[in-house]
Formats: sequence, C-alpha cells, structure tokens
Amino acid sequence: MEYKKLVAVTGLSGLFELISSKADGGLVRSLDDKSTKFVSNRAHSFSHLESIEVFTNGENVNLSEVFTAMNGSTVALPDANDVKLIKSYFEKVYPAMDFERVYGSDMKKMIKWFEILKKNNIEIKLSELSAEETLNDQAVDKKTANANKTAAPKTTAVKNAPAKKINTPRKMA
Repeated sequence: MEYKKLVAVTGLSGLFELISSKADGGLVRSLDDKSTKFVSNRAHSFSHLESIEVFTNGENVNLSEVFTAMNGSTVALPDANDVKLIKSYFEKVYPAMDFERVYGSDMKKMIKWFEILKKNNIEIKLSELSAEETLNDQAVDKKTANANKTAAPKTTAVKNAPAKKINTPRKMA
C-alpha cells in the first residue's frame, strides 16, 4: 500500500485506501478493519493525505513532514484523548507548528492517523512527478508566459465614441 493512495473521508473515522474513483464517489478500503465500501460524493468529501498541509509559523508544510518528524522523535506518543498532552507533544516534536491555527482536534487526528500508518507499515513518502510530467509542466508554463508577454492589452472602454441612436418601437396599424 502506498502513501499516495491514502485518503481521509469526511464523516468517517480513520484512513482509507482509495481503490477506484467514479464521478459519483469512490471505492475505499478501511485501514482499520480492511472492509471495502463505496462512499458517495454527495455525502462525503475525500482528502488525499498528500494534499493536506499544516499551518506553521512560517510557510505551511505538508502533513508528511510532520509525520516524518513524529517518526524520528524519541518522545512517546500521547494518549489521543488528552488534548493538553497532545499539544505539549507537538511543541516538542514539531515546535514550528502554529498552535493558534491548528486545533486540538486536528492534532488528535494526526496522532490517530500516525498510529494507523505505523500499524500498517506504510512508508510516509510523497510521490514525485516523473521526469516526463515535469518537462511537460515546464513547457506549458513557458507557453503561457510567452502568450502573456505577446498578447495585446485589451481595452474595455472607448473614449469619445458616438452615441447610439435609440430605435423607438413602431406602431402597428
């Protein structure tokens, strides 16, 4: 199982492996009990773990960076039900976190998710773009930049334009 396939689903606790997705939802497998079910987009939202960022005192960081710091720490994981212990844990493990904008419930989720990742022996690693995708992205960026440089500025108003003649409706006989 790969880190890039993992999602959190609103309204459902735990983490899930996204097996397949459709226009109206996705088929997911729970990492806790290994059950598989269809989850509708109408009732739930999916968040890939790779796309989740954490507020810090500087620039936001990816959740995987916090998990990596947790993995490398010698400090024992706190009880997931004690918010004060969780906050003091993160103050030691990841002191750059912005504790005014990261809620206790978010830190609690991070602890629970980290425990699930460790239990399932999942390597915490962001997926990298292939060399071909990177080159394609750079080519698109260059084309966009060149198009913006050569495009003539658009004018939205014309000064001193002649007034339009208003047609009055004709009377029908």
